[in-house]
Amino acid sequence: MSKNIGFDNRDRFIELGITISAIRKMKGLSQEELAIRANISRSHLSYIEAPNIVRPFSLEVLYNIADALDVSAGDLLNIKFPFSDVKKESK
Repeated sequence: MSKNIGFDNRDRFIELGITISAIRKMKGLSQEELAIRANISRSHLSYIEAPNIVRPFSLEVLYNIADALDVSAGDLLNIKFPFSDVKKESK
């Protein structure tokens, strides 16, 4: 997988990472616990969740994370928190 992400998708990856982080915290899971459940390393999850780092990841990882959080992958992609609207207004 290419490490280069188009500028248009950069914000989408950041928003997805923030969404994953928010749901993980709402469910009371640590990064370590979620990483184990999703069958990925904690450092990989940390990069996915970091708002200042854009790290592409596969659909398999997305599905694993969704299953571990007990949500659908589509929900992870479609959930919009209030910060999403603020970010779009500032563009």
